[in-house]
Amino acid sequence: MAPAGASPVSHAIAAHGVPALPSGFDHFPYANPGAPKGGRLRLGMLGTFENLNRFNIKFLRAPLYLLGAVYESLMTRSQDEPSTFYGLIAQSVEIDAAREHLTFHLDPRARFSDGVPITSADVLFSFDLLKAKGIPQQRAALELVRAAGAPDAATVRFDLTGAEDQDLPKILASLPVLPQHATDAEHFTEATLIPPVASGPYVVAEVKAGERLVLRRNPDYWGKDLPARRGLYNFDEIDIDYFRDSEALFEAFKAGLIDYREETSAARWINGYNFPAVQEGQVVKESLHPGRPVGMEGFVFNLRKEIFRDVRLREAIAMMFDFEWVNANLLFNLYSRTKSYFDESEFSSSGRPASIAERALLARFPGAVREDILEGRWYPPVHDGSGQDRDISRRAQALLAAAGYKYTDTGLSKDGVPLRFEIMVRNRDEERLALNFAASLKLLGIDAEVRSYEEVQYNQRRQKFEFDMIVAQWLPIASPGQEQRYRWGSGTVNEQGTMNEAGASSPAIDAMIDALLTAYSHDDYVAAARALDRVLLSGFYFVPLFHTTELWVAHTAKLVRPARLPKYPMLPFGMILESWWFN
Repeated sequence: MAPAGASPVSHAIAAHGVPALPSGFDHFPYANPGAPKGGRLRLGMLGTFENLNRFNIKFLRAPLYLLGAVYESLMTRSQDEPSTFYGLIAQSVEIDAAREHLTFHLDPRARFSDGVPITSADVLFSFDLLKAKGIPQQRAALELVRAAGAPDAATVRFDLTGAEDQDLPKILASLPVLPQHATDAEHFTEATLIPPVASGPYVVAEVKAGERLVLRRNPDYWGKDLPARRGLYNFDEIDIDYFRDSEALFEAFKAGLIDYREETSAARWINGYNFPAVQEGQVVKESLHPGRPVGMEGFVFNLRKEIFRDVRLREAIAMMFDFEWVNANLLFNLYSRTKSYFDESEFSSSGRPASIAERALLARFPGAVREDILEGRWYPPVHDGSGQDRDISRRAQALLAAAGYKYTDTGLSKDGVPLRFEIMVRNRDEERLALNFAASLKLLGIDAEVRSYEEVQYNQRRQKFEFDMIVAQWLPIASPGQEQRYRWGSGTVNEQGTMNEAGASSPAIDAMIDALLTAYSHDDYVAAARALDRVLLSGFYFVPLFHTTELWVAHTAKLVRPARLPKYPMLPFGMILESWWFN
């Protein structure tokens, strides 16, 4: 039952617990309020873009870093806390103990980049527009709001009665505020390259579709002295060039055309940074250790395809990924095998027997969680590193036989139909990994064809779920919430643009997500997350890959970062280096 209580005015809102920073705090702990402003930061991005609207169905084709730098939300998350939001456009907030009534009080200083004041009318306009035409997961969340209103130009109230979603206040706090006077609502679902009017520290100064984007500091930025902005966004200009090829991107960095990069290739990290600029100290190479969960990356099965409906087949296929060989021969033993959807966090079920609270949640769904996963004993199989572990192959063959597969002249078949599927990839690293995996599957008679697609076509096919298997990545979540519904909820299976690549549809998954979103206490919240983890692991929707807790970065020696890294950084970590500066 929801607790009762009044609605005190606060400078911050936390999903669970209380905010770490008091009212009147000076700056976030990972920011340097004395950092000098100035300079031009040059970044390189792999891929392309064809849209500047992050809020419609074409959001995957728009630059992610427009959020925060150009567009602002009512409140902003501290990267030092899992899920606490502090004042930005809304300088304060009221919420009752039952979390059913939410009121934002706008900062009277808040302005859009064209100088027009931000009012409650803009907030309600944004709410209505995004509920009607935003990305699917955002629409679904905003539809839970019973009513929204504005008693005056500086106050917005949301009635959340009946929503039973503890994540909803956080979602509303992060609601982007769009200018009613400068937003084309009629054509909002279309892609656009028109520089937006927004309220952030930067404006879009130059656009070359798919190739270049320039952000320039707004000298009249209204929020530069806010505690949530002090010491952040220190560059006068941020120039981003786009590259279709990872090698070309790296060569541009070596040539001094790019100031910062995050390295994702173990081979390149070990062998590629011996060029003169590194040897002469002009480029700094360092491993960072931000505290964060690691998320999940892996080969994902598209269960919309009939061939992947049998969980025994999925488990057998997953068993054949030889992490030990890959780590030793391709990754220089720099990685650890991922064993949970919330690995390296308190939400992981790995190595932990299910608690009484977890078992109570799962009791309604007998068989939804395997016994070894319920007891925390399951781990991805450990290969002998030879690349041909016969014991694991025999175990996989037994599962395939139980699922009705037999060996024929055309390979592994069921009811006369050969087991064949395509692994869709988009770059050389994914291709190399997929080819190794396909070779392992060949030992079982499974024909997995690896096919590379250009970035735009890849994203189009992914949005429409036109693939058999892909390498998918869920970015780490400091505090799991509503996004789990868009990743795994039954209602998202056939909705294009959602992140349910696996096509997961399970009453047990839906129930665990509901428990996660309705948990009032931290203990109940953790129990629901671990129960969800166990259901997902039992479904074998992914072939888990690997992770490292280190962040490999290289940058010009002129770039300086705070000594104190955030505990729960936004990802990608170095998107626009909002807490860094030039010496």
